[in-house]
Amino acid sequence: MSELPAELVPLTVDQRDIVELTRTFAREEIRPRARAVDEADIETPWDLWRKAAKVGITGFMLPEEYGGGGFTDVFTQCLVQEELCVGDLGIGNLLCSNGFFADPLLALGTEQQQRDWLTPLAGPDTPMTSLAVTEPGSGSDAASIATTATRTDAGYLLNGQKAWISNAGQAEQYVVFAKTDPAQRARGVTAFLLRKGTAGVSFGEPMRKMGQRAIVCREIFFSDAFVPESDRLGVEGQGFQGLMRTFDISRTVLGAAATGVARAAYEYARDYAKTRQQFGRPVIEHQAVAFRLADMRTRVEQARLMTWRAAKRLDAGLDATAEAAMAKLTASETAAYCTWAAVQTLGGWGYSREYPVEQWMRDAKLEEIEEGTSDIMRLVISRGM
Repeated sequence: MSELPAELVPLTVDQRDIVELTRTFAREEIRPRARAVDEADIETPWDLWRKAAKVGITGFMLPEEYGGGGFTDVFTQCLVQEELCVGDLGIGNLLCSNGFFADPLLALGTEQQQRDWLTPLAGPDTPMTSLAVTEPGSGSDAASIATTATRTDAGYLLNGQKAWISNAGQAEQYVVFAKTDPAQRARGVTAFLLRKGTAGVSFGEPMRKMGQRAIVCREIFFSDAFVPESDRLGVEGQGFQGLMRTFDISRTVLGAAATGVARAAYEYARDYAKTRQQFGRPVIEHQAVAFRLADMRTRVEQARLMTWRAAKRLDAGLDATAEAAMAKLTASETAAYCTWAAVQTLGGWGYSREYPVEQWMRDAKLEEIEEGTSDIMRLVISRGM
């Protein structure tokens, strides 16, 4: 695995240490297990989760005051995400999933809520968490969610259904988005904190997926599931605002994840092309292959720099909705191209499960869909013109 071009953005000693830690973990722990995790299909790799938790990877992005690693800036999160996803995209996204749970809590939660719900995530025995937004009839249009939260004397009753929820059933803590005012769209969305054992909450069977199988997805069903008022995030109707801020961060971090798998595909194809002989010389010396590798390398650099730009804007407190969308769009389509190009470079062996590139091509497809499809990214970008 090659070094990041960190000379473009000087890193602190702590940042260099966390990058080196995650690069080593990806090489020694993640990559050797990746194929078996993919083949297992619907089994969570708890062994990797626990190993990552012990060295601080699952909580590196949480604030220090709650026991986390203190790397709350988006830029460092992108550095880490890329390194982990060079090892394996699905596993890398899984190991950082507590950050996706933490983002709306940090954006909308009280200090007490943050302390109560984030502190348990910082130790070596950290539970998994989950963010529940998507529904059977509501994907990219998050304002159209139909799950309701009806006020009672002491709190709210949740009713409805979520779909394609990462870590559902495995996670102990959830942020759930529901409508407190069904007559409204975005202005009716409110966020709630929920624990797995809450009465009235049930889960569907694991969903069998094309790729990123390290993350088990299920449906969640709510039937008069009670949530006390103290577990509401922000005021009623503020959930969509918090979700959009979360999307700006998560889309940027997912841009780094997509860059990671694209980089892995490029490096693997490059190294293979140096050793594979055809027509009496290494295939990298054939112009068609060399030009394809040149395109892969160029696109990886583009994706990384656009992701870093969005991250730096977010860390500076600037609006980065369009930049985050551009980063995710560019990086996800780069991942799709580079993983395809790696399969093409390996030829028949690329199509074989003896080599990892066919899995990476399957894994990469999700990056063009989750947290808003490429179509939605273009819509977000165009609205900001």
